[in-house]
Formats: sequence, structure tokens, C-alpha cells
Amino acid sequence: MMSSAFPERSSALRFKNPPSRQWCAETDFVNTSTMGSIALTWLPIGGFHHVGFVVGAIQSAANAFATSLGAEWDGVIVHDPKQTVRVSFFQSKQAGDPLFELIEPVGDSSPVASFAKRGGGLHHVCYVVDSLEQKLEESRAQRSLIVRSPVPAVAFGGRRIAWIYTRQKLLIEYLER
Repeated sequence: MMSSAFPERSSALRFKNPPSRQWCAETDFVNTSTMGSIALTWLPIGGFHHVGFVVGAIQSAANAFATSLGAEWDGVIVHDPKQTVRVSFFQSKQAGDPLFELIEPVGDSSPVASFAKRGGGLHHVCYVVDSLEQKLEESRAQRSLIVRSPVPAVAFGGRRIAWIYTRQKLLIEYLER
């Protein structure tokens, strides 16, 4: 059930005329448009944008995650074919907290498919940065591994993201402001 923080949205996850529809095994169709996603407009007070969790199916995990995190879910699930994932964002009821992201693999070739098959869990943290190139240079200087060079992300309206893996075994996503 969706929270009252998003009163303009139906509590049902089926839409009569959604702006974009994607078939999902959990239900007939889910909203996969980025229109209305909190991820398009939300900016952190500092640089910490979100924490990502891998799940087998967003539909199945969403309500339990919202409850356990004390967060509100807008029901928007975004398909990103370049990353072969579906993602959905949750906003904390506490001002200043980062967003929470659920990540679902789309097929066995998804970079998170094997993690999801092992039960999923905490995956990454994301920070908003002014310049991806500068941040990647700093990361290289710290001997971090560039996992993915900058690419546009559907969930963020085409803003670019990049991924690094630190020597401390932390996966970080950088989101360009």
C-alpha cells in the first residue's frame, strides 16, 4: 500500500493508461515510466543521494522495504535497458535522509542477476557530484577500479552515472548533478 505522501497516485500497481507499460511476472503491468519518479527531482542536502539494494522482484519486496525503512514508495518502477535492471526509489520520512533504491535484474545477463539469485541485499551507495570526470580521476588516484564509465541513466532523466569499486571493497555510484 502506498503512503499518503503521494496522494495523487493510486494505491494499485496496475494502471489503466500508464505513460509506459512493461510486463512483469509479479503482476500484469507496472508503471515503468520515469514520469513522477522521485529520482528525477530529489536532491540531497549534501552529496549522499541513495543506498541501493538488490532484490529478486521489486513488486514482491517494495512494501516490506518501505515498512522496515520507514520510507514512502511512489510505486514507480523504471526499466533501464542499458543497465539491464529495473529500479524504484523510496523516500525516507526523515528529512535529510538519502533515498533508498531497489534494483531488480532484467534477465540473466544483468550485472546484478547472480547477486539477486543469492538473495540480494545491500549493493551500493550513490553520491551526487559536479563532474564525473574529475571524480573518476580522483578515484583512479586512490587506486579504485572504474567499474563502468559514464553512461546516461533512465531513472535520472538521462543524467550520467559512473561506478567505481574501492580498495575497501565498496561499490560507489556517482551521479552527475
